[in-house]
Parts: sequence; C-alpha cells; structure tokens
Amino acid sequence: MATKRILLAQRRKSAGFTQETLAEHLGVERSTVGRWEGAETEPQAWLRPKLARAFKISGDELQAALDDVTVIQARPRDRMDYALENPASADLMVVAHLREQLRQLDESYDQASSTSLLGPAGLVHGQVKFLRRNATNPRVRRALYEVEADSATLMGQLVWDVSQRRDHRAPLSHFDEAVSAARHIRDPSIESYATLRMSFVALYGEKNPDRGVLLAQRAAEVAKSASPSLTGLSLLHVAEGYAMTGALKECEDALRKAEAQFDRVDGDDVAAEYYTVNEFNRLAGSCYLFLDLPERAEPILRMTTRGLASKKKSQAIALGNLTLALLRQGKLDEAAGAMHRTIDAVELTRGGGGLNLAFSAGRELRQWRHEPWAQDINDRLLALMAAI
Repeated sequence: MATKRILLAQRRKSAGFTQETLAEHLGVERSTVGRWEGAETEPQAWLRPKLARAFKISGDELQAALDDVTVIQARPRDRMDYALENPASADLMVVAHLREQLRQLDESYDQASSTSLLGPAGLVHGQVKFLRRNATNPRVRRALYEVEADSATLMGQLVWDVSQRRDHRAPLSHFDEAVSAARHIRDPSIESYATLRMSFVALYGEKNPDRGVLLAQRAAEVAKSASPSLTGLSLLHVAEGYAMTGALKECEDALRKAEAQFDRVDGDDVAAEYYTVNEFNRLAGSCYLFLDLPERAEPILRMTTRGLASKKKSQAIALGNLTLALLRQGKLDEAAGAMHRTIDAVELTRGGGGLNLAFSAGRELRQWRHEPWAQDINDRLLALMAAI
C-alpha cells in the first residue's frame, strides 16, 4: 500500500528545498528524505531540530507534518483497513467508501429482510463513529458526521423492524444520535428525516398519536426551508396522527397541506424519491382506515398497491391496510386474496409495518376462523410467526 506525507513534502517545497538539496543540507542520503515523505521511516530524534529549523517551523508543526499520512494508490478496502488501524489518516476517499456501503444497504431496505441488513449496517455505523471520533481533518470530520447521521437513522429503522416494533428505546436512541449529528453539521434535511422516524415510533409503536403529531410537525417545520418533499412527507404523518384520534377535519387539512408540497418539489430536492404520489396515497388510505371510512380507503389503497410493486415493505403495508378495508366492508373473497398477497410480501422482507398489519388482519379474521379460507390464512400466519 502506497502512502505519502503530503504536508511534509509541502513544507520542504515552501522552504525552497528539493529532496536532493535538503538531504545535502542535513547530511543524509536523498533516498532517506524520500522514505520520510513516503511514510516508510521517520527522521531520527537528533535530526528533527535541524529539520524544523530548515523548514522554519516549530517542533510541534514538524510532528504534525510527520503524523499527516495519506494513503494513495490503494483499493478502497485497503484504504479502509489502513484507516481503521490509523484513524487519524482517514480521508475523504475513506468517507466515500463508507457512504457507498451505506447507500447499498439503504437501497436493499425495501427488498431484503431487516434481520439480514442489521449486522452489516451495525458494522458500518461503528466504523463511522470510530473514525469520526479520531478524525483530525475538519473536512473529513464533517463528512463523517453526515454519514453518521444517515447510518444512525438506518440503524434505528432496522432495530425497530427486527424487534417487530416492540423495542422503542433502542431505535429512539439511534434517531436521537442522528438528530445530534445532523445539527452538528447544520443539515435540516437529515435532522427532519430522523425526527420523522421518531414520530413513527410514537404513532405505530407507542400508540401515542398526540406525541406522533408533535414530532411529525417538528419534522415538517425543520424541513420547511430545505425540502418540500420531507415537509410533505411529515405532514402526511401529521394527518395520520390526527386520523388515529378521529379528527377528520384536522386530518384532511394536513393532507391538503401535504399535497400542496408536490408543486414545490424540484430536481434539487434531496428527498424527492421518498415523496411520491404512491406514498401520498398509501398514507391517505391509511388515514381513512383509521377514521373508520373503509369505503373511502379501499380505492386509494388498491391503486397504491399496484404502484408500490418494487418497494415490498411499503407494498406490504398498503396490502395489509387494503385487507382491513375489505374485511370491514364484508368483502371476504377479495380480503382473502389481499391477505395472501400481504403474506407473500412479508415473507420476502420479514419486517416493517407490513408484518404487524398482517397479524392485525389475522386477528380480525377470528370470527371466520372455521371457514376453510380463513384457516388457510391462519396456517400461513403461524408458519410466518415460526420463521421469524
């Protein structure tokens, strides 16, 4: 692996020396100076005061130049391994490698099980935190804070999924960490998204819609100046929180405000991919289901399940809600079909809100438990429970 003391070489050049003239001035071989700058060796203690005087710098400044080692011409994995052994050497290439690993994990979220992603995500998150704590370069430290905010948010999602949304403390701890990192670098988009994830825990885990609404409103306020998409997404969850309390007017007001954000989204919006018509419809359908208006929820959710075919975790949630909407209207044949599709989607991902909704729908099927079609669904749910 090739390394170089770039700052040391810059000090030499600033002082007007070539490697040859510096070697002559110090009474050493030119190759010795080359090995110093290549981070293969260090100047002996008795030479350091003379070297500092030649560069017209202090002893501490010389030591800083010797400590500043950059890895060059190395594969990303080699650079990563070197940085973990020498954390002060981490550079923006190492950060880019970590960011790419995190991007791949994030892209896998809607297709892979959260259990399979948790270990790799935890490894990346731990590496990011370790390097950030030891980073000496301000630009590198800031970039690591940004990656840490994203990795903490993903960890919160995965931990919550794997606990089947029963563990609230650990996910909230990760989301708090993400908010803190985002504030450190003054990034409202990341702060808003992490805050919004905290509202999910309140809404769907703690079953506390009032707290969920407050957190989602806070997320919308933080995002207002930075991302119309995150603002709209946050307002959708404000609407859902109101729906959980039966507040129809407040819910529909929030839905209208969320819909208006579509007109503000442009190509520079970092969260545009998260705020789509399908996502809007999924949450709107959920709202009407909470408001005990299944006949209004059904057509919205039917349309949404088709649009979310490539996002299995989100599709599983929409299918679970569609099943409930159909059951509550007495459309049993259609509900059975939707329920089987829900289980199909959950079997692929083993986590997320779809799993909870599948079991919620299963509980509503108890009144038909003696029917063969209901028994088939129950058998699949038992098998799913055993496999988790």
